[in-house]
Amino acid sequence: MGKLLIVGTMAFDAIETPFGKTGRILGGAGTFIGLAASQFKIDSAIVSVVGDDFPQSYMDILKNKDIDLSGVEVVKGGKTFFWEGKYHNDLNSRDTLATELNTLADFNPVVPNDYTGADIVMLGNLHPNIQLSVINQMEKRPKLIVLDTMNFWMDNTWDELMAVISKIDVITINDEEARQMTNEYSLVKAAAKIQEMGPKYVVIKKGEHGALLFHKDNIFFAPALPLEEVFDPTGAGDTFAGGFSGYLTEAGNISFESMKNAIIHGSNLASFCVERFGTERMVDLEKSEVDARLVQFKELTQFNIELT
Repeated sequence: MGKLLIVGTMAFDAIETPFGKTGRILGGAGTFIGLAASQFKIDSAIVSVVGDDFPQSYMDILKNKDIDLSGVEVVKGGKTFFWEGKYHNDLNSRDTLATELNTLADFNPVVPNDYTGADIVMLGNLHPNIQLSVINQMEKRPKLIVLDTMNFWMDNTWDELMAVISKIDVITINDEEARQMTNEYSLVKAAAKIQEMGPKYVVIKKGEHGALLFHKDNIFFAPALPLEEVFDPTGAGDTFAGGFSGYLTEAGNISFESMKNAIIHGSNLASFCVERFGTERMVDLEKSEVDARLVQFKELTQFNIELT
């Protein structure tokens, strides 16, 4: 069984959308990635940090998904990372109301011994030095290193970000971030420039408009499934990353063709994430639901055409 190492936040989120408002609920990139990846037959572990204010019930949610939490540091007297945001009516833009790093400010990740030889490493959106530290702890080169990042790190830690990007295989970013990183409006040109920085594969997420996969001269596009209800897009990108990396870990195949399937599986799981607030939908998601929606994806994208 393949092993997936996940590095990312376990956090409290407080979210407001046009459809409602929450108090502090379970969130964080590592949490969403882990829940999505748990849909696959793999061994997975999360490396993260929380304060002792993080409820045992939240830990149990992840443990019940057979996720190894031996790499999660619990800081006595510490407070868990907190993010609060309010989404605009279109759900594509939001305002960050509060960001409290708390224990994350001094986070030094320690990879569990059982996962220093993991097949795939999924580096969630964190400081590039934290991501680099994890890469340096691996006893051998993983089959695949996937990295997620954001414009904040581009603005504030460019040199460190370039150092870690030079060591990875796949980067997942959104279209705005790809344009900022390369100063190219064309996503085709942007992806080509990013590949020159190190990653062999570039995944550009376009929210409700799907995702693009680039490798050399090859391009693949996966649409987002049109949904009747979208309550909360928080965590959708991380859920996508969890589905993407979880599928590849189970498949044991990292070819471009396999990554096409991984993109579909990631998009499929992300479509569930947005149907409820926070992690609520992902916690109780059944395999039968996932499989049924995969059929919908296939019907959405498959067609026959005769060329004369």
